[in-house]
Amino acid sequence: MAGACLALAGCGRDGGSTEPEAPVDPNAPPVGSLAWAIAGAWRADGRPRDRWRHPLETLEFFEIAADQTVVDMWPGAGYWVEILAPYLARGGGHLTCANFQIQRPEPGDDPSGGNLATAQLVARFRERFEGNRRLYGEISMSEFGPTSGPVAPAGSADLVLFMSQLHNWMAAGIAEKAFEDAYSALRPGGTLGIEQHRAPVGSIQDPAAADGYVQEAFVKQLAAEAGFAFVAASEVNANPADTRDHPFGVWTLPPERRSAPRGAAPNPSFDHSPYDAIGESDRMTLKFRKPTA
Repeated sequence: MAGACLALAGCGRDGGSTEPEAPVDPNAPPVGSLAWAIAGAWRADGRPRDRWRHPLETLEFFEIAADQTVVDMWPGAGYWVEILAPYLARGGGHLTCANFQIQRPEPGDDPSGGNLATAQLVARFRERFEGNRRLYGEISMSEFGPTSGPVAPAGSADLVLFMSQLHNWMAAGIAEKAFEDAYSALRPGGTLGIEQHRAPVGSIQDPAAADGYVQEAFVKQLAAEAGFAFVAASEVNANPADTRDHPFGVWTLPPERRSAPRGAAPNPSFDHSPYDAIGESDRMTLKFRKPTA
């Protein structure tokens, strides 16, 4: 369990910085609080997205506590990890990151294929978050993918997070497995928190979610089939300006700002201004519970 003291803004990745001092600013959030982790100077790259992702309100809606065991499935570049890891490490909790599954190459596989790129992404992620244990604590690393094992020991987690990744799992045909793995990892009474790009009500759900948007009713159906009970929905991440009819799907919007189909070279003449004005996508924020019985 993470018990190391954390350094504040100036800690280096080698973990060699000095012990934290009490905040000088009397209005600063208390050290170790969720607000403190969100305001951390180590989040210089992630903080501009807070206006769209509402980390404090979202995590409070999911009823997070500093002493919990939390699983973040497919953490991506680590937007949520740079908040969760210091917060849980300081409070006696524990974080597991279930990253992309690295498929072991078969004889004859192209070594320059996508599997190598995935391995490189995971290696950079691990270097970043395992290289500064004074700040981020002892993060457990697991995998999630088509043939992966448990994302965490059965019944060990208080909270599992699906943060804008469900459309990717639908495209890969592993959405049902994601819910099953989360259900297994959670203790009875544990929470599944989902943030996801939201499709318009009444639209036909593409099973592969090719545009990145998913019907809220479809998410609830998948959760119920896995055994979860729906608890509540929040509109904290809603964006009424999002028309969801963009030329390159949700990726036309910030932060990706795609200007051409996936795999094609960017279009330098593409006009980003109407999509930048929308901001990030309209998102559902849903809370489910694993029954205690």
